[in-house]
Amino acid sequence: MNAPQAIQNIRAAIDAAPRNHQTVELHVQMIKYADTFRNLSGREFCDMLGISDKYGTEFNKMRKIAVRLRTADLNPDKI
Repeated sequence: MNAPQAIQNIRAAIDAAPRNHQTVELHVQMIKYADTFRNLSGREFCDMLGISDKYGTEFNKMRKIAVRLRTADLNPDKI
């Protein structure tokens, strides 16, 4: 999947989430699409999604967690 399509999917998932679950949904989506954005900085990710740069640190954390989860046989397609 390419980055623009993944951004579109992430935005749709966040918008569909209840207001008090949008940050959680963002974290889940970061894990789901970590491979798509492996060459992107946290700031670039935030800029593409149109969210605050403060989530750049969270993006980097979720990308690291995604590696561990995939090692434990997580299937991102099931998220």
